Amino acid sequence: MITLTFVKELLKRNFSVHLLCVENSKIHNEAVMSSISTFPIKLSVSRLLKNIYFIGKILREEKVEIIHTQSSKDLWLIVPALKLIGSNVPLILTKQVGSFIVKKDLLHNFLYNRVSKAFAISNIIKNNLLETTALTEEKIEIVYNGIDTDRFNPGKANPQKIRDEFEIQEDEILIGMIARFSPGKGHEEFLEAAKILSQKFSKLKFMIVGEASRGEDEYANQIKKFSKQLNLQNVIFTGFRADTNDILSAMDIFVFPSHAEAFGIALAEALSTGIPSVCANADGVLDIAVDGETSLLFKKQNHIDLADKIEKLITDKSLREKFSVVSRKRAVEKFDLNIIMDKTIKIYNSLLSGKKN
Repeated sequence: MITLTFVKELLKRNFSVHLLCVENSKIHNEAVMSSISTFPIKLSVSRLLKNIYFIGKILREEKVEIIHTQSSKDLWLIVPALKLIGSNVPLILTKQVGSFIVKKDLLHNFLYNRVSKAFAISNIIKNNLLETTALTEEKIEIVYNGIDTDRFNPGKANPQKIRDEFEIQEDEILIGMIARFSPGKGHEEFLEAAKILSQKFSKLKFMIVGEASRGEDEYANQIKKFSKQLNLQNVIFTGFRADTNDILSAMDIFVFPSHAEAFGIALAEALSTGIPSVCANADGVLDIAVDGETSLLFKKQNHIDLADKIEKLITDKSLREKFSVVSRKRAVEKFDLNIIMDKTIKIYNSLLSGKKN
C-alpha cells in the first residue's frame, strides 16, 4: 500500500512512473486496476538470469532516470541489471523493516555500495542499516512513511456513526487499538490492562480493530478466547474496517502496545485524528509519540504499567484535550504525505543533478 501511495503521488506531480512487481501479486492487481504502468515478473531461482536481463531491458528501453525500491531483496535483481547495462542511474532503497542479519560480506557489499541513498522510516531503522550493512551515515536519510492528514482530520470524521453502531453511550470512554492479529502487536497486554481498568471504572468500552495476518487465524482466535477467559464483557472486536478515520475519531484514548515497530502508521494516523495515546516505549514509536506531550509511554509488554498510564488519561480530561491538540499539530508538521513527498522529490532532484554534474 505504501508503494502504491508513492506511485500515485508521483503521478499527481507529473512524474512518469513504471512499477516493477511480482506477477499476479496483490500490488500488481491493484496497480492494474488503478491504470498504473506495470512490468510484472515471475520470481523463482530458475528465472534469476532471465529477470535480471528483463529488468536491464526495461531500464534501457524506458530510459529510466531513477530507481526507488521498497525492499532490500530487490537489490539482488536490480544491481546486477544495472551492472549488465552499464547504467549509473541513482538507486534509492527504502528500508521498512529491520534485519537481524549482518550483511557486510563481499556479495552484500557489492549490492549496498551501489545504493545512492537509503531511506530509513525511523531512527531505529537507520541505526539498523548502519549496524548491518556497508552503508555510511551520509547515504542514509530519515524519511517517514507519510499519512493523509487531510483524510485523518477530526473535523472530517463521523465519530457518532461508530459509537451508534457499537452502542457506545455518550458517558462511556472508548479505548481502542488498531493492529493486525499477529504475535508481538500487544493484544495480550491490551486485554490484561482492560481487565484491571474494568474493575476500577464502570463506564469503559474497549475496541480492537483489525483482522488476522495471513496464517494467523489461530492466533486471532486465541486472543478472542483470552478475552472470554478474562471475563471481559466490554470488549468489541470489529474485524477489518475501511473507515479508519471514523473509527479513530470515535475513540477517547488510542493504545499502541506493539513490542517492536519500525514506524507505526496506525499511531501516526491516531495523532493526526487528534486522539491522545498510550504507547509502548520502544523502537519506531519514539519517532512518532512524544511522552508527556502527545502520549504517555509505558514499559513494553508490561500490562500493569499500561493500565496505569491509561488510567491517568481516563481520570484527566484536560490532559486528554491537551494531548489531542499537540498530536494533531505534530502529525501535520512531521508526517503529512505532502511533506514526505516534497522531501523525497528534493532528494530525487539532488541525485539527478549530481549525476548530470
